[in-house]
Amino acid sequence: MSELYFIGTGGSVATEDRDNTSFVLQTRESLLLIDCPGSTIQKLKKLNFNPRSINALLVTHIHPDHIYGLPSLVHSLMLDECLLRIYGSEETVRFCAELLDLFDLRAEKVKCRVVFIPVEDREIQQISPSLSCTFFKVPHSPESMAFHFYLEEEGIHFIYSGDTPVYPMLFQEALNTDYLVHDCSAPSRFFRKYPSLQSMHTDALSLGKRAQEAGVKNLLPCHFFGEIDFPLKEIEEEIRRYFRGNLIIPDDFSRIPLISARRRVIS
Repeated sequence: MSELYFIGTGGSVATEDRDNTSFVLQTRESLLLIDCPGSTIQKLKKLNFNPRSINALLVTHIHPDHIYGLPSLVHSLMLDECLLRIYGSEETVRFCAELLDLFDLRAEKVKCRVVFIPVEDREIQQISPSLSCTFFKVPHSPESMAFHFYLEEEGIHFIYSGDTPVYPMLFQEALNTDYLVHDCSAPSRFFRKYPSLQSMHTDALSLGKRAQEAGVKNLLPCHFFGEIDFPLKEIEEEIRRYFRGNLIIPDDFSRIPLISARRRVIS
């Protein structure tokens, strides 16, 4: 069974309980890290993962809260014979390479070898024998991408939006999808108070409405703002105003089994 492990669920400003959004996707064949904020090695070890087992890092975009932990990750693995593949837009992987070069982390002495794989909009990459990913652009920053994973053995479609405003093409991609992990930065009242947020992020009310229209089966909101104060119950209530599917609001270190609808019916 494939599983998601959240190692962060917050926005760019961490709180006492929530660090910057990042998670691990574990399948039978692979261990993927999605985005790379700080303390990644410690968090992986808390979840009993061997950091050397990370097969690939997928980076949504190059805002600091999604990438600043990369030098520390590679530095921590510099004595280990391992391979780390980094996927992202051309701008993203170029930035990642420059960031590692600032610390001389691609030198011969570094045993962890990093391979950069730039991807284009709508490009499909076979991440492992039974896991593919379609990369597609979203309008948060010029290099931003979302990921549509397909777990072939289990028949599961799983989409991660990254940071993004409401984007109709993403919800078109998410029609009847099994799992959608989506930006849900704050309740709608803050978006009315600060209208500029609507061009960068998604509010809870809009997310619930769009996810219901798309027929999403399991919705996992994340990237909760830490710089403003609101109860998580407000997020849940706004999403539930429209959304009738399974709602999972993850905490840091939450473990989410990915179960296909077919398997649920049989069991």
